[in-house]
Amino acid sequence: MLVKKFNEVGISDLASVGGKNASLGEMYNKLTSKGVRVPNGFATTATAFWLFLRENGIREALENIMSDLDRHQYSNLGLIGERARELILNGAFSPALSEAILGAYRDLGQGGEVAVAVRSSATAEDLPGASFAGQHDTFLNVKGEAALLGAVKRCYASLYTDRAIKYREDKGFLHKDVALSVGVQLMVRSDIGCSGVGFTIEPESGCDKIVLLSGVWGLGENIVQGTVNPDEFYVFKPSLRTGKFPIVQKKRGEKKLTMVYAPEEQRATTINIDTPPERQEQFVLGDGEVELLGQWALLIEEHYQKPMDIEWAKDGVTNELFITQARPETVHGAKNNKTHIEYRLSEKGKVLVEGNAVGTKIKTGRALLLNAPDEAKELSPDTLIVTDTITPDWDPLLKKVGGIITNKGGRTSHAAIVARELGVPAIVGCGNATDLIAGGETITMSCAQGKTGFVYQGKLAFEERKIDFSSLRQPRTQAKLILADPENAFALSFYPNSGVGLLRMEFIITHKVKVHPMALVQFDRIEDAATRDTIETLTKDYQAKSDYFVDQLSQGIATIAAAFYPKEVIVRLSDFKSNEYANLVGGTYFEPQEENPMLGFRGASRYYSDRYKEGFALECAAIKRVRETMGLANLKVMVPFCRTVEEGKKVLRIMEENGLYRGGNGLEIYTMVEIPSNVILAEEFAQIFDGFSIGSNDLTQLTMGIDRDSEIMGGLFDENDEAAKRMIAMAIRSARKTGTPIGLCGQAPSDFPEFAQFLVNEGIDSISFNPDALLQGIENINRAEKAQVSFGMAESSN
Repeated sequence: MLVKKFNEVGISDLASVGGKNASLGEMYNKLTSKGVRVPNGFATTATAFWLFLRENGIREALENIMSDLDRHQYSNLGLIGERARELILNGAFSPALSEAILGAYRDLGQGGEVAVAVRSSATAEDLPGASFAGQHDTFLNVKGEAALLGAVKRCYASLYTDRAIKYREDKGFLHKDVALSVGVQLMVRSDIGCSGVGFTIEPESGCDKIVLLSGVWGLGENIVQGTVNPDEFYVFKPSLRTGKFPIVQKKRGEKKLTMVYAPEEQRATTINIDTPPERQEQFVLGDGEVELLGQWALLIEEHYQKPMDIEWAKDGVTNELFITQARPETVHGAKNNKTHIEYRLSEKGKVLVEGNAVGTKIKTGRALLLNAPDEAKELSPDTLIVTDTITPDWDPLLKKVGGIITNKGGRTSHAAIVARELGVPAIVGCGNATDLIAGGETITMSCAQGKTGFVYQGKLAFEERKIDFSSLRQPRTQAKLILADPENAFALSFYPNSGVGLLRMEFIITHKVKVHPMALVQFDRIEDAATRDTIETLTKDYQAKSDYFVDQLSQGIATIAAAFYPKEVIVRLSDFKSNEYANLVGGTYFEPQEENPMLGFRGASRYYSDRYKEGFALECAAIKRVRETMGLANLKVMVPFCRTVEEGKKVLRIMEENGLYRGGNGLEIYTMVEIPSNVILAEEFAQIFDGFSIGSNDLTQLTMGIDRDSEIMGGLFDENDEAAKRMIAMAIRSARKTGTPIGLCGQAPSDFPEFAQFLVNEGIDSISFNPDALLQGIENINRAEKAQVSFGMAESSN
């Protein structure tokens, strides 16, 4: 059979029509009944491709050409590819093949000439471990019989692009065994709509609880080629399944260009035009559309029973969404998440540029500024390519270099996809890397600091260590994480842990919100013009300025809660000191001047005070949104620096006024144990709170009478001091007496094995560590528990 219509194609036809077309036919037949829209079409078969080669007498000639390929240096790759493509382009379709293609085209258009997308699909394409992403050509908005046949032939020729030849060599495919099928699909008018890609796992970490969608205005080539920085939407699968609001995070990209169809008089089929400023400021999808695509992504993943990489498009005429492609995700599907290589900078340096980090590696080397791949001469693992954008033409180079830095592109661009597949670190979407990095200078690129990648001047020292989680035994005492930055959450969720014992929201407020909450609810009090302008700029997309605070804070909290779901995540209510609050935009208008902020207006005392309770209401609204609207009921709340039991009751009352009821929807409210009064009255505090977390830093300073911020007195500060340890022991014993869960957050259990032994012996329920101390902390706990068992056995034998 030379041509198969989509309703005749399924995933079992991969050898006949290639992975791309087999998948389209599979979805068209199996998922349209479930609501997934797939544009109709047909595919030429591998039989048609072999027939074309045989009838033109070029199959053996192609094999001879490929036998001349320099498989060591690939010095003649360009010449070999050109000769192979020329052979195919000079061939002619037989009447039988032409009529088969044109007959299917007429049926698709019901007799009329319809616009179609013409896509290449190799018969070894889109297999796990080999995505063939961007290796072969696609032609859009093809209309008319002659134009269609020309596009099909050019797709055939694209089997021998330089990049496709090199890709097959790298993946071990024999050129003579790979045929090319061509998919012909009704055109979705995304040129006047929008389009994008999606992954059914978070592509950097492989977190399988997230669908990541990216989108741009116009045709999707801009997002694949990384020409523009797209919008991104992080969709939480469990919330999708339960009908809760699933978008835990969204980021607006600049989208400076829009790819549209070129006027007929132009030779090019597509052109880029400037996106109007008002469109750049808009998200390409509404929340309802993001949810719908998320639902479709779930259906596709569940159907194929594996993580998937999808392409979507929105028709600007009908406003309908479509899935235009789906292939297996090839990086994390086969990855061993039990083994992890951790990179960490050992020194600081001057940041030249920053962008989207791809991977987690750190690499130092020489910057090579390139405008096009043919400018590259001598490449080595110490070469760090710096360029505007990466297209599939660059692929043969990328395996030879140490890293990639681009001005343009997002996490789902071609550069990012190929970098992940090759294991090459990349920082994409830097904006002006080619202006700020000098060719030939030594630089350090770090993808080890979360989603943001940094390029530093000079060669910075860094550490690299391999961690095998599979051999690490989880202790009986729960080992949790202390987190602040949502960007690291997905990657850290793969570490051995029992959840997050302390989520510090101050980092999210400082880095994402930036504005003092009272400056949002009482904006009229702000007199400084520059401060007003800053707040107006940050909040311009929101009807009410307070909505900005709730939205940004809830996204940060939700990202961490989603990453660790269903494990518990305990978020501590804001615990800035007044001098720290004053550093937020507009903060000086609302904060008192205090001689000793460490012991002043902080923690619980703020929440019911007229000075701050309107700001606290926004914190409560953000938490309520995460727990109830988004469905992340694994989130618990913790009250810091609560000086008296009565103060605790006041905070609980004010939380109830803001919709957060202890026990409501399973909400548990903890308090920090960091003041001697918390220890002395622990049994009374246990009557109004669900759990305790010992803040060893504050408890030590208040027990010993030392301001831990004091440079003069810092030498006396010691968590191992006997008085501090006795306070901790008293708190644990009281908690055990009342049956109240109790943990500790601090550095000492990882730094000092004897401190971990002390906590284990006292019966602590959990210990929370900073990420860089978690593994050592677990090791110390395991040792302590083993020693405790040995001691118990020795005691019983006596």
